[in-house]
Amino acid sequence: MRITLDLDEALIERACKLTGIKETEVVVRAGIEALITRASAEGLAALGGTQKSLARIPRRRSGKQA
Repeated sequence: MRITLDLDEALIERACKLTGIKETEVVVRAGIEALITRASAEGLAALGGTQKSLARIPRRRSGKQA
């Protein structure tokens, strides 16, 4: 999808400098992906412990079992 954005030049320059990414398109895409990852993690964290009656899920563990 093509889109026209009016971006703060200083913000883009700072993002490029911090990440080492030189292309504006790539740094914008990386920023959107990071925003999605962060929002997903916050959503999962908000669910933490909300299903008290959920049965324990068995986990595979390598080595000795405690």
